[in-house]
Amino acid sequence: MALSDADVQKQIKHMMAFIEQEANEKAEEIDAKAEEEFNIEKGRLVQTQRLKIMEYYEKKEKQIEQQKKIQMSNLMNQARLKVLKARDDMIMDMLNEARQRLANIARDPARYSVLMDGLVLQGLYQLLEPKVAIRCRKQDVALVQVSVLRTARLAGLHVGLQQLHYFSGGIEIYNADGKIKVSNTLESRLDLMAQQMMPEIRVALFGRNQNRKFLD
Repeated sequence: MALSDADVQKQIKHMMAFIEQEANEKAEEIDAKAEEEFNIEKGRLVQTQRLKIMEYYEKKEKQIEQQKKIQMSNLMNQARLKVLKARDDMIMDMLNEARQRLANIARDPARYSVLMDGLVLQGLYQLLEPKVAIRCRKQDVALVQVSVLRTARLAGLHVGLQQLHYFSGGIEIYNADGKIKVSNTLESRLDLMAQQMMPEIRVALFGRNQNRKFLD
């Protein structure tokens, strides 16, 4: 039985409606899937950026902490250096005061005479030259001559005396050409004693360093 034009038009409309419905459903499905993929990608990007931001701030925090440690270390070193300088200045002041008092040693003739004997004898033994020159203060010339008579001339040494004024007492001894010197001035003896006793001086003034394992 042939379909009438009305029936054909009806079927065509029905098919078009079906196709349109299928297209709409397919479009909705595509939209839903695209929305889902978009949300997934957005979540992934957000998470990635969040991690990057967290890493950035963690890195910054570590840098700030490291800078704080460096600054604290620098401040502690500066403070330590200031303390060490203050201690060294105190020791230098003490040694300068001791140097200023060296002249008092020569004011006791009996003790100074014994000291000069020892300084002359020690200097001659250190130099071990047959001909020497001894330099001393003008006011010590007679005293040194006596010391030389007790030591050098008895050993057959030739000794010349020169007068100097730039030290507080004691002597300097030179070989014949003046290239070798033994300094036994009071200043040089004080410096030598200070160098040898510096650990004990530091302990006496500032106490023992608890962080130091060995004493030199």
